[in-house]
Amino acid sequence: MVREILAFRWTTGIAVLTLFLMPRAVTAQATGSAAPVAQATIPEDSIRALAEEIKELSATIDELRAEVARSRQETGELRAEFRSAMEKLSAANTPAGEASKSAPQAPEVPAAPPQVPTASPSPSAASQDARISRLEEDQQLLQAKVDEQHQTKVESVSKYRVKLGGIALVNLFGNSGTVDNQDVPNLALQPGTVTTTGSVGATVRQSEIGLEAYGPSFAGAQASANVNFDFMGGFSNVSNGVTDTLVRLRTATVRLDWAHTSLVGGQEAPFFSPLSPTSFASLGYPAFADAGNLWTWTPQIHIEHQLSISEGNSIGIQGGVLDPLSGEAPSSQYYRTPTAGEQSRIPAAGSRLEWTHGNGDRALKVGVGSYYSRQNYGAGRTMDAWAGMADWDIPLGARFALSGEFYRGRGLGGLGAAQGRSVLFSGPVSVPTSSLIGLNTVGGWTQLKFKATEKIEFNAAFGEDNPFARDLYYFPYPSSYGYTNIAKNQNSLFNMIFRPRSDLLFALEYRYLYTIQTTDLKNNAGQLNLSMGFLF
Repeated sequence: MVREILAFRWTTGIAVLTLFLMPRAVTAQATGSAAPVAQATIPEDSIRALAEEIKELSATIDELRAEVARSRQETGELRAEFRSAMEKLSAANTPAGEASKSAPQAPEVPAAPPQVPTASPSPSAASQDARISRLEEDQQLLQAKVDEQHQTKVESVSKYRVKLGGIALVNLFGNSGTVDNQDVPNLALQPGTVTTTGSVGATVRQSEIGLEAYGPSFAGAQASANVNFDFMGGFSNVSNGVTDTLVRLRTATVRLDWAHTSLVGGQEAPFFSPLSPTSFASLGYPAFADAGNLWTWTPQIHIEHQLSISEGNSIGIQGGVLDPLSGEAPSSQYYRTPTAGEQSRIPAAGSRLEWTHGNGDRALKVGVGSYYSRQNYGAGRTMDAWAGMADWDIPLGARFALSGEFYRGRGLGGLGAAQGRSVLFSGPVSVPTSSLIGLNTVGGWTQLKFKATEKIEFNAAFGEDNPFARDLYYFPYPSSYGYTNIAKNQNSLFNMIFRPRSDLLFALEYRYLYTIQTTDLKNNAGQLNLSMGFLF
């Protein structure tokens, strides 16, 4: 475009110079020959030739004027394209909620509408130089913005768009009583003979890193994927190893999204138990992980379909298969051996039906789900695991919301119920003559949210997991994997979350834990947790 404008400037200058010199040349010629031909008459042929030259010159001027109009129009279109490209690039590389604040702005130089002059001559060379200079400056500024965005772009081998995100989170905590896990407690335990009933500490291992990728369309569906990690994978066996934590895979999913249907595969929370309480004190494990929350991130594949039934009302249908986890710990650190559910050679199956009323974040949602799997512990010892569950997310006016889940089932240790236990044995698990029964349990949680302002919210929640007493006392001396002597576990929390910006948060939470053992021994503990996080 710049070259075209430079060429136009030289063409215009030559035309203007021609118009300027022609009258002088004719005048000089007439003056030089005035004496000899003072009384002579100008030949008719000369007049006709001069008229033809004037006509040609007028046509050339008209062409130049049209070229000026086209150049101005193309300049305006180019600026509009630059603005549109920068807005799209900014929207693709800016975190949610900040696009409107940080999007690069194209120079606000309005493109003048094409105007064809009627009587005035074409713009002067000085005016053209000024316009070219401004255009070059605009191009340099836009190129600098593009280079800046390119530097912050995450480039993938496939060249498709990839977004890096996550949270850097620091937790300062103080515990009263004895808990199973100092920084993210779920159970209150009996103090040991040499342990103190309290602790204080800090951790950053609940920080998370995630990648989101957006691929091409396939069979009319938009392909996308995400993978998330944290640092809850354990500790190095070195001095002060509690600060030398190991990376752990949390979730990873691949999606194909059509207009109303989605195919989802990967490792994530069970699709029939989609909710968790709101807490930044417990990110490494969802809040109430052992107190009524079916949460275990499980390899699975399922289909989702959304069916609109009326204005503002829709039905969501989900169904799929899952890895039939049963709660056992791996038998080896390096080799994977099948668990009881996997030894059955039958995948677990689940379904969920959801009704949605309204749109957006304030929509009312109520769902019901089901789960089934077969578990085989060898020596002819099998058990059918099953569950029925319900979940709800109900807005109460403009500032309150009530959410939660409830379940009733058997053999649900692989999903996080009954503190990881699916069955109870009459003797050692490894002895083939030990008989078993499936452990029935009931549990759930509920949370009340209050949005005081756009930046401050309060949450109060309660959860409980309660294995059936008739199963716990079925054998005189039952054994199992996990915590064998837990009869009931309750958690409650209250927190305040302050977000001065969309990428910065502070949270204060108090959690109370109450655990009852099969010996009727009751233990309680509490934690005060202060969190500070930065989302990126």
